[in-house]
Amino acid sequence: MTRFRHLHWNALLGLALVGWLLATILLGAFWTPYDPIAIDLAHPFTPPSAAHWLGSDQFGRDVLSRAMLGARISFSIALGTVALVIALGTMLGLCAGFLRGWTDRVLMTVCDAVLAFPGILLALALIAVLGSNKSSIVIALSIAYLPSVTRVVRSAALSIRERDYIEASRVAGDTQLYTIMRHVLPNALPAVMVLATSLFGWAVLSESALSFLGVGVPPPAPTWGNMLSDARPYMEEANWLSLVPGFCIMLTLLGVNLLGDALRDYLDPRGRQ
Repeated sequence: MTRFRHLHWNALLGLALVGWLLATILLGAFWTPYDPIAIDLAHPFTPPSAAHWLGSDQFGRDVLSRAMLGARISFSIALGTVALVIALGTMLGLCAGFLRGWTDRVLMTVCDAVLAFPGILLALALIAVLGSNKSSIVIALSIAYLPSVTRVVRSAALSIRERDYIEASRVAGDTQLYTIMRHVLPNALPAVMVLATSLFGWAVLSESALSFLGVGVPPPAPTWGNMLSDARPYMEEANWLSLVPGFCIMLTLLGVNLLGDALRDYLDPRGRQ
């Protein structure tokens, strides 16, 4: 009972934080207190007040409005990355784990070669080639995370292919494609769903890191990462400039991780009667 109460509160807190993110994105799509990129040199470094709830930056831009738009940009990049890497990684992992043979050897050799590079450095190199824009960031992060997803799905497929119902499917004359789609994929989905929540958090953090380094979404579009980067020279005189995007990143990662942990515990058959 204690375990499920802990799971319940983790799930609720995770849902609340993720719901806050989604509500902010939906609201920001229709309304923001100010134009996020409008410069107002008459009111720079305005502290949090009734006029600017979270203050203004060195150019007089409203921090709340910029954080709301930054949430939408970060969410869209993270969602695109997760969708692409899960689709490709699941397909490659199922092929490697179920077909085995030369298919498995070739795919795992390529994955090992990609994993030899640190993910953030690989993403930096790809963005340098592709250019700094949202599509390039999604592609770069997807390539950096693809080997990890492929290996996880491959491990699940290796375990599933030894089950009795897979052998029964072979005996019944089903094709390999039918067996993969009908029996292997549904049983691998729980691991994929848990991995997707973790990937979302990694993608948000990586996009923020890339923007902080100056190779993310180009200005004047605000992201949480470039807001943190712009706030570095003013941390003493205007600490809200760094606190706001920092808390946005922290709360988003906390919500996604709590939701992922709760989902993992719920889908784990060893933890249920």
